[in-house]
Amino acid sequence: MTFAPVLPQTGFAGWAFLKRTMAVQKATFAAAAPLKRDEDYFRAKIGAINSAEELVKDKRLLRVALTAYGLEGDVNNTYFIKKVLADGTLTTGALSNRLADKQYQKLSAAFGFGDFATPGNKLSDFAEKTLALYRERQFEAAVGTQSTDMRLALNIERELPALAKKTVSEDSMWYAVMGNTAMRKVFEQALSLPASFGAIDLDRQLSTLKSKTEAMFGSSSVKQFAQPAQLEKLVRQFLVRSDEGSAGNLPGATALQLLRARG
Repeated sequence: MTFAPVLPQTGFAGWAFLKRTMAVQKATFAAAAPLKRDEDYFRAKIGAINSAEELVKDKRLLRVALTAYGLEGDVNNTYFIKKVLADGTLTTGALSNRLADKQYQKLSAAFGFGDFATPGNKLSDFAEKTLALYRERQFEAAVGTQSTDMRLALNIERELPALAKKTVSEDSMWYAVMGNTAMRKVFEQALSLPASFGAIDLDRQLSTLKSKTEAMFGSSSVKQFAQPAQLEKLVRQFLVRSDEGSAGNLPGATALQLLRARG
């Protein structure tokens, strides 16, 4: 991508700047020629796809589809992805239902190759819905080239409220957090958990996450993060903690520090 996000500062100050300028930066990003070419190709071709096998044979379409669900790393794992898509999601034994990463399940459900006589990609709004997800993920990736922490913050801002609104048990939600590398990183950093935390027994991880979350946020419930104020508090804590150990990583940060010191 030719777009380079503007992130003049690290930590929560940098996040606040990104949020203030988000609309303009996203508009600039969406106008980038490589992104527009991918979107135009997807719109023109996706409706003609009739099966999982046809989709995985078109790497350009497959890359857009996988990126929309954060699975772009599997673009060359065509046999695996074909199986995920062809199995659908309506049977217990379907591959996507047995995988810890539920993004595969979302991908399979969206296309519906193994579930319905008419797959989802034949619907009139399918392309635009998928491209909205694709655009969001690609913007996050562009931000990630400047700051991994900012990318993680954008990811959890999108993913955590959706998880918090699900009608599943609190433990199930916490296990979903623990099974998602990006969300897990945010919680571990925000709660000042050590690098060795992931090596302990899962039940102890669960109880520790709950107790530390309650101590910091007033509740151990994942559902609280459906509330914007609680989500912002989590993101702020994550970025403040991260900035304590990584100040100066962004381009221009050293110059900014020198200017502050002189002032």
